[in-house]
Amino acid sequence: MTTSPPFAASAGSQRWWVLALLFACRTGLGLQFQTLGSVSGSIVSELGLSYTEIGTLIGLFMLPGLLLALPAGYMGRFLPDRVLVGLAFLSLAAGGVIAAVADGFGLLALGRLAAGTGYVISTIFLAKMTADWFAGKDLATAMGVLVMSWPFGIAMAQISQVWVDIEFGWRATFLVAALYSAAGAVALFLLYRPPADMKPAPAGSIGLPRTELLLTLLAATVMGLCAASYIVYLSFAPRVLMASGYGPAKAAAVVSVASWVMIFAGAVGGRIADRTGKRDQLVYGCIAVGALSLLLMAQTSLAVVLSVLFGLSGGLPVGVIMALTGEAMAPHRRAFGMGVFFSLQFVIMMLAPPIAGWLFDRDGDAFSAMLFAAALFAASAAVYRLFRLVKGRVAPVPI
Repeated sequence: MTTSPPFAASAGSQRWWVLALLFACRTGLGLQFQTLGSVSGSIVSELGLSYTEIGTLIGLFMLPGLLLALPAGYMGRFLPDRVLVGLAFLSLAAGGVIAAVADGFGLLALGRLAAGTGYVISTIFLAKMTADWFAGKDLATAMGVLVMSWPFGIAMAQISQVWVDIEFGWRATFLVAALYSAAGAVALFLLYRPPADMKPAPAGSIGLPRTELLLTLLAATVMGLCAASYIVYLSFAPRVLMASGYGPAKAAAVVSVASWVMIFAGAVGGRIADRTGKRDQLVYGCIAVGALSLLLMAQTSLAVVLSVLFGLSGGLPVGVIMALTGEAMAPHRRAFGMGVFFSLQFVIMMLAPPIAGWLFDRDGDAFSAMLFAAALFAASAAVYRLFRLVKGRVAPVPI
């Protein structure tokens, strides 16, 4: 069997073709995740759920990461990446189908857990597959591109799922996302191959040394806080706008601007970091602007400008933040290390939406959730600084 992607035109272009494939497939994660947020109003009206329950359902998407991220990383020693990710995308599709036939919180929760199981496995190994192809060169750029498939999928969902909900009902949104996930499973299984020089992990390589574990946990906290802030923004910023007179479709479109900006900002930020080396300045500056844009979200007349600013500040540093994984762990421990990384990230992402939903229910004001999102975003800068302090005192991790 060939060890290179069958669609690659030349050896030099293979890794970029691989990245394009991974990006297209990973878009389905954003589509499936955003379904609940896009149709939450219809679900609340039809099934009588509270927004605390909606926030819980949003967070349940991340719950399997608590239990499965580490075992999933270990499974990578026994099954090819494309097989694991293909099965994960089938689980995403199954979750969408279950949610589409739900008549209450229970089945919706089951659907979210099934989809979340696919999400955690695919997220770990899509990141690993990208690191395998780009380690040592253009890693921040590649990670920036890969991670931006998440907001790309969410942006596609925001501009399409409200319309699907209005025209065909909220159940149809879950079915459309499920179909995309199923197509991604087929594409990955048929087209992906690992790099030709990829070596199997040596015996006894499971686990992380203490220093690598600490660095990995700090990197995961930075990414988890940023991602949690973004999720809270996506879920509750439309409610801030609707409270000032925006219609549901217009509010979703304005909020989606941040996701569209992130798509391009991620690759640009990674490229800037790879070429200039000014990674820390990029991260700190963007986090400051992003937190400020969330704090000003109550000024709904500036909603479009604030969404653009949040999209830029959230997208530009994401490749740098994800590339911290390359600084934290050795290549032969990457599968297990990614499991550790995403385990903690999922904990943070799972806890944030219910807290934001509780703040909304308590005050009756969605802007309370925006204040919470700003606090999460700002905290990521402090943890990033701690990563740099620890990294500066230990021996370099081999690439």
